[in-house]
Amino acid sequence: MVYPNIAAERARHQMSLEDLAEHLGVTRKTIYNWEQSGNIPQHALEKMSALFSVDIDYLLSHPVQSDNTTKPVQ
Repeated sequence: MVYPNIAAERARHQMSLEDLAEHLGVTRKTIYNWEQSGNIPQHALEKMSALFSVDIDYLLSHPVQSDNTTKPVQ
């Protein structure tokens, strides 16, 4: 998984691939491909950032700690 924080935020918000896809107006397969390949359009990152209330940088980073804290949007 290229960006594990995206999947972690989905899980933290109890969202399935289908749920996130619906919020972003794409298919479940598209979300899966983004999580695996890392080729995510800027507009989708912006929507996910707003939806999860986290920075885009956080979504694209790899976790360095094992707790469930998130970096708030500034």
